[in-house]
Amino acid sequence: MGYNSGMDFYHVINRGVEKRTTFVEDGDYVRFIHDMYLFNDTRNAPNFIVKERQSLRKRDVLVRIHAFCLMPNHYHLLLSPAKEGGLSLFMRKLNMGYAKYFNEKYERSGVLWQGTFRRQQVTRDAHFLYIPYYIHMNPLDLKFPHWRAGNVHDAKGAEDYLLHYRWSSHCDYLNIPNFQSVLYQPELRSLFRSTEKYREELRGIMANPARAGESTMIEPI
Repeated sequence: MGYNSGMDFYHVINRGVEKRTTFVEDGDYVRFIHDMYLFNDTRNAPNFIVKERQSLRKRDVLVRIHAFCLMPNHYHLLLSPAKEGGLSLFMRKLNMGYAKYFNEKYERSGVLWQGTFRRQQVTRDAHFLYIPYYIHMNPLDLKFPHWRAGNVHDAKGAEDYLLHYRWSSHCDYLNIPNFQSVLYQPELRSLFRSTEKYREELRGIMANPARAGESTMIEPI
């Protein structure tokens, strides 16, 4: 199981200041995901771009990105540091880089995010077993707001909605290429075992969210 691999796993969350929208249109989601790739390197972004064009030098990543989901006013990431201090450095680069883009695009100033970020270390097997599903099921809040209470009357519709929600790693783990270059997949693929087992577990949690435990099913932010 991935949790016993020796990696430290962190569920990282941040939202817009005063719960403001941080992703206004599709291009904003794409930019943030692009930034997750671009800033996940020990080199500064401008040097990284130049060097990538000049050679095939392997990237020196700061974190392993196992799973993610972007929502209109917040995001969820499942990360493991790839080197000491890597998680904090990556999050600082990511939040600052995207905020600069957002403020310039929408002609605003000031902070975009509510603080730096929140992180919760995954320290229990039960938490690790369910946190990837929880992250991928967050988009249900937008169309099936009662899913957290197990009140999804159209399970097929909910599954289809997740399948067509582009801004998460859900499709990539169903072998539908979406943003694979951002992800480090071995640990969760070991956990999921197969795409069919992954689907079965997701359906089971949708029918009975309480089984995932209170520490995993964080209230929407």
